[in-house]
Amino acid sequence: MTGTLYVLLACVLWALDTLIRYPLLSAGLSSLQLVFLEHGLLLLMMVVVSRVAGVRLWPFTRRDLLPLLVIGGLGSALGTVAFTQAFSLMNPTLVILLQKLQPIVAVSLSAWVLGERISHGFLAYLAVCLAGSLLLMWEDLLPFIGGQDWFYQPGLQARLAGYGLTLLAVVSWGASTVFGKQLSQRGYGTSALMTGRFAVGLLCLLPWVFAIAPDALMVTAPQLGWVALMVSISGLLGMAFYYRGLKRIASRHSALAEMCFPVAAGIVNWVFLGFALTPLQCLGAVLLVGASLLVHWPLRTPQPAV
Repeated sequence: MTGTLYVLLACVLWALDTLIRYPLLSAGLSSLQLVFLEHGLLLLMMVVVSRVAGVRLWPFTRRDLLPLLVIGGLGSALGTVAFTQAFSLMNPTLVILLQKLQPIVAVSLSAWVLGERISHGFLAYLAVCLAGSLLLMWEDLLPFIGGQDWFYQPGLQARLAGYGLTLLAVVSWGASTVFGKQLSQRGYGTSALMTGRFAVGLLCLLPWVFAIAPDALMVTAPQLGWVALMVSISGLLGMAFYYRGLKRIASRHSALAEMCFPVAAGIVNWVFLGFALTPLQCLGAVLLVGASLLVHWPLRTPQPAV
């Protein structure tokens, strides 16, 4: 029970992220600028934590370069920029709900990269996940499917771009999960994985920032304070509770507890930011979240009679 409470608490902390991230974007910070500051602060915090705990900062070898590039460059840098940019283009609740497609990406890549077996019900869960996703996006996809002049509607163009960025984040984070597990199987602990993720992510962001947003560090003290609060709550504290919970419960029970995240995020966004869902989108959300849970749940095999 304690492990489940830890995971639920982590989900609530993650849901609060939007209350800080969205206003910062509305205040003029770019997605790249915000993610760059996040990585810098998170890396600094992890260095301090590692020093205090007496943990080696960089235990990786050359053979770990590809997994580190995936979890840091693809997952942490590109995925988070895409996720954050999507917030400014569409309903943040939809962005969060569509992240429940990640298990599909992770399970598919696990079969290829890690050689894990896929259950017989996976294709059925995949179909339900895709159906739920289509229901979430259906009202915005109708003009596109119906051949209407969607390219003359800037608002619709922005939402379609938001969906594309959201799906890019799904693939990036799903791949990051698989390659992060590969590094974990090589014996690296949580502290090393988080430090490697943020360090490589920051290095991948640097040339991008210098080319596009050289004034990324030009933020006010209050803005920097809000970013620091955000990464402390949803980054360090949220992940600390999450990993502590994972040590106490089975992964399938964790997946059930994680359903609290999109629900909590949806409530927070609706109450505090005014982002509501239509009935059709609510149905799609139920299908998507439910199917993503079942992907984690092992199928029962019949026991032989005694």
